[in-house]
Amino acid sequence: MLIAQITDLHMRTPGDKAYGIIDPAAFMTPAVQALNALTPRPDCVLITGDLTDLGKPVEYQALRDHLQALQIPYFLLPGNHDDRAELRAAFPDHAYLQEGGPFIQYAIETYPLRILALDTVVPMKSHGELCQERLDWLAARLAEQPGRPTLVLMHHPPFLTGIEHMDDIGLLAGGPELERIIARYPNVERVLCGHLHRTIFQRFGGTIASTCPGTAHQLALELGPRPTLQYIMEPPGYQLHWWQGASLVTHHAVIGDYPGPYPFG
Repeated sequence: MLIAQITDLHMRTPGDKAYGIIDPAAFMTPAVQALNALTPRPDCVLITGDLTDLGKPVEYQALRDHLQALQIPYFLLPGNHDDRAELRAAFPDHAYLQEGGPFIQYAIETYPLRILALDTVVPMKSHGELCQERLDWLAARLAEQPGRPTLVLMHHPPFLTGIEHMDDIGLLAGGPELERIIARYPNVERVLCGHLHRTIFQRFGGTIASTCPGTAHQLALELGPRPTLQYIMEPPGYQLHWWQGASLVTHHAVIGDYPGPYPFG
């Protein structure tokens, strides 16, 4: 099984620039084209939050318009920039979004790897939390199939990154409890996250938790205290997660046109 992950699209309407510089809609066309061009083609695309920048209906419509060109099944997860109600309204045909009561949490059972999506959103806040209800949901789902290889998706990563401004708006509640739950299930192959606009890995609960680059702007790699949080226009990217039947292998890839490929020799 081959899985593509993109994240932190921060979709705005075409030409509407974030911070006066970033036009997220302009970055989505090459992102979709890059995914469609992959050989072999991924079985699905996981989109791990901050689907829009302001959570507006027009932004979700712009996102839907772009994703119509994606020739691969995709699954959506909200981030702190999203509005659950508007997301559900914009994608009524995505039945899994309508599950989970107040939270957007769901299980995808149709692939060799089971996919469990966990909602970390706190409305109108930048940080994430996992309350007891959300943790109980995950624990119950994992207990259903304790021997089946499983991915857990969430927007906010459950670990500190050293980028202090982002750690201040990371997963501020429920992380230790989540780790204890994950540690009980060695069948959890990976915890896949967004939010950081960079590729970062850490051991977590006996598995690996990781973040993915954004499809537009990236977070500047500035460890430790800084006077302000900054972004940088490094190449946008995505990840490919290859399940080869016994373990998960992850590749970091960039989006854009570059010279090559050339044969060695």
